[in-house]
Amino acid sequence: MSEESLDRHVRSLAKAELHLHIEGTLEPELLFDLAGRNKISLPHDNPESLRRAYNFEDLQSFLDLYYTGVDVLRNPRDFEQLANEYFLHARADNVNHVELFFDPQAHTDRGIALATVMEGLEAACESARQSGIRVGMIACFLRHLPEASALRTLEALEPYRHRLLGVGLDSSELGHPPAKFKTVFDAARKQGYKLVAHAGEEGPPEYVWEALDVLGVDRIDHGNRALEDKALISRLRRDQIALTVCPLSNLRLCVVDNLNAHPLKTMLDENLLVTVNSDDPAYFGGYINDNFVRVGEALNLTHEEITRLAENSFKATLLD
Repeated sequence: MSEESLDRHVRSLAKAELHLHIEGTLEPELLFDLAGRNKISLPHDNPESLRRAYNFEDLQSFLDLYYTGVDVLRNPRDFEQLANEYFLHARADNVNHVELFFDPQAHTDRGIALATVMEGLEAACESARQSGIRVGMIACFLRHLPEASALRTLEALEPYRHRLLGVGLDSSELGHPPAKFKTVFDAARKQGYKLVAHAGEEGPPEYVWEALDVLGVDRIDHGNRALEDKALISRLRRDQIALTVCPLSNLRLCVVDNLNAHPLKTMLDENLLVTVNSDDPAYFGGYINDNFVRVGEALNLTHEEITRLAENSFKATLLD
C-alpha cells in the first residue's frame, strides 16, 4: 500500500499504548523550558543541539542521556506538564487507552520525593481520563540497582497502591536477569499488582523464560529475541502472552540494523499477541502512529495486519 494510504489507515484505528515511559516523552524543547524554569544548566546550547546528540550505539548509551534529562523534573508542575504533553500526542494518534510507565527510583535517588512525582502524574492522568482516555500507571524498578532498592520502592508505593495498575522492570538489561528481582515481584503479586518486565530486547531468550516462570509476569515488554527459541515461541503463542514491541526504539538502539529486518512480521506470522508502541518517543523519533507507519511500510504490512496489531493492543491491556 502507499505511504499515504497506510498513514490514513493507521490514523483511523483506535489504539492502546502499552509500552510508554513517560520520562521518555521529554522533548528537547520542554527539557530546555523546564531547565530554565528550575535554573538548571545543560551541556547543550539549544534543543536542536541536544537532539543531534540522540545518536545511540546501544541501550546503555541512551540510558546515560535519559537519566541526565530527567534531572530537569523537580516539582509536581513539571511532571504534570510532561504527561499532559504526551496525552496531546496520544489523542492526536487516536490512542484511547494508555498504560503508562514511570521510574520512581530515577527521581527518588536524586532527592525528589515520590509524593512530588505522584502528584504531578496523577493530575495529568486524571485530566486525560476526563478527556476520554483510559489510563493506568505502572511503576518500574530499575534493574541496574539492587533488589533491596526495588523493595524499598515497593514499600514507598504503598500509599498509592490503589491508584497504580502494576509494577514493571526496565533499564539496563544485560547482566541483570529477571530472577534478580524474584522477591520484590513475589511481594508485588501478593499486594495485587499486575506484573510486566522488559525482557529479550538485548538480553537472551532465557531472560524471557525467567520473566515468565520466575517473576510470573502478565506481559513481556519487547521480547524480540524470543524468536530465537522455538519452545519459547510455542509457549508465548499457547498462553497468548503479549509482547509490547517498539520498532523505532529497536532501530535507534541498534537492536535491529534496519526496519526491514524487524521481527514484527514474523511475530504476526507465528500468531503471537504482538503490539506496537513508542517506548521513549522523544528520543527515538516518533510516537505510536509513526511506529505503525514506518514499520508497516518497511515490512509491507497489509491493512489487515495493521488492524490486527491495533486490535491486539486492546486484547493485551491489563486494566479491567
